[in-house]
Amino acid sequence: MIRPITLPLLVLALAGVLAMVISVGVGSVAISPADVLSVFLGEGSNLQRTLILELRLPRTLSAFATGGLLAVAGALMQVLLRNPLADPYVLGLSGGAAVGALLAMLAGLGGAVISGSAFAGALLATLMVFGLAHGTGSWTPSRLLLTGVVVAAGWGAVITLMLAISPARELPGMLYWLMGDVSYARIPWPGLVLLTVVCVLVVPLGRSLNVLARGPMQAAALGISVRPLEWLIYILASLLTATAVTMAGSIGFVGLVVPHMLRLVLGNDQRLILPACALAGGTLLVLADTLARVVIAPEQLPVGVITALLGVPTFLYLLYRSR
Repeated sequence: MIRPITLPLLVLALAGVLAMVISVGVGSVAISPADVLSVFLGEGSNLQRTLILELRLPRTLSAFATGGLLAVAGALMQVLLRNPLADPYVLGLSGGAAVGALLAMLAGLGGAVISGSAFAGALLATLMVFGLAHGTGSWTPSRLLLTGVVVAAGWGAVITLMLAISPARELPGMLYWLMGDVSYARIPWPGLVLLTVVCVLVVPLGRSLNVLARGPMQAAALGISVRPLEWLIYILASLLTATAVTMAGSIGFVGLVVPHMLRLVLGNDQRLILPACALAGGTLLVLADTLARVVIAPEQLPVGVITALLGVPTFLYLLYRSR
């Protein structure tokens, strides 16, 4: 007998597997599902093994990890700020990561250093927002949100200045990174491991998160240690966002639309929402990346363009439905 809380996760897991099979099979050279299976069984031609195992599979897994990280981070941010419109980038983490990555690009450094610089920039933005929001007293969700918005605006100004003074030859790569792109993400395992670990850690806290979402005073009255729990949520959401931005740049709307949509369908139980966000966010970004690869083939679009084109009308429709 399948428990009601398990059935949606099974459906989303099957959808994720199907999306990944489609992703590794679709491209300039089409590969049938049977051939994909034969490659995973150690058979298939050399061309098929190269295309799937060395090119498409790492990109697909990177897209899945990035989408899952952003969706879970968005769900945590919405609980922390008690605001359904919060997303992983609302506190300026993507701006800090972008400045770090663009500085590395201007210095002519390689991919690994760019990723490390982006991660360092995201952590710097996290420390800035938390330190400024805390001030001389304690921070509140509204104060944290306002501080994040101001810091994000500051990072945006720095990014605009850097683009204005950058050499013309560096602009295409910088703009692609800013729009979000997984074509250069070839090491998905850190993101997948982090996503799994965070889901395992957070799901047991689901009851506490459910109470915290109703307000800090009610949570404190029911015996929840509100401040340590809020710190934990903030640290985990920041780490998830920093890792996602490091892997694929700034990809919008995944962390905003996916948790919002799942809450309308599945309710507000964080024990179900958080793992569902990991699966649904990963599936959405895999499908978006597949579409980005084939819509104007042989050219490719940044996946951030596809998520924006899909996310804007979807979110407007959800707002209209919940008026």
